[in-house]
Amino acid sequence: MASPSVEVVEKSNERIVVKFNNIPRQYVNALRRLAISEVPTLAIDDVVILENSSVMHDEAVAHRLGLIPLRTDPGRFVMPHECDCGSTLGCSKCRVLLVLDAEATDKTKVVTSGEMVSEDEMVRPVSKDIPVVVLAPSQKLKFEAYARLGTGKQHAKWQPTSAAVVKDGKDEDEIILVLETTGALTAEEILKEATERLQSKIKNFKQGMASLKMPKSA
Repeated sequence: MASPSVEVVEKSNERIVVKFNNIPRQYVNALRRLAISEVPTLAIDDVVILENSSVMHDEAVAHRLGLIPLRTDPGRFVMPHECDCGSTLGCSKCRVLLVLDAEATDKTKVVTSGEMVSEDEMVRPVSKDIPVVVLAPSQKLKFEAYARLGTGKQHAKWQPTSAAVVKDGKDEDEIILVLETTGALTAEEILKEATERLQSKIKNFKQGMASLKMPKSA
């Protein structure tokens, strides 16, 4: 039987395509599932509306903000439940504050993601042009938004992938994995994080199996 091999056939910040040869499909599909559900990213999780005279309800504004992808620096932040600050408000290790103060004066104004100001210059919307709300003349929107780490299995807003596909290659021993990103992480970062999580799960499984006490035969 031929030796297992892995080859990156296409790579950019937005997309990565990897070819697996002589590697079980279950392993590749596990990478796909982990990339979707267990690779953490930052997303707005709490919004304090200070002023909102737009036609959009506060809850709708908060929901829209949560779906704006934020650039995430892997390993820089910790999950809220793992942080030693012990605060529900969080700290600089487990949350980032973004603020916005917008007003339409003499004409209609489209408020976009680029107008949000982050306390951390590395954490910002992946695009400056995502619409948040439309303000009519004299209307205002002012809020404080708190971004925290989370995973796709908690809520879709934390999914780092916009597409994650496993497909057959040219022969029965070849499998292709395609990952496309929302921009929160690069495609390569997603694959690396998913691989590390799969390795950790396999290691924990082996340790668990080794600690089992087999029943004595009669």
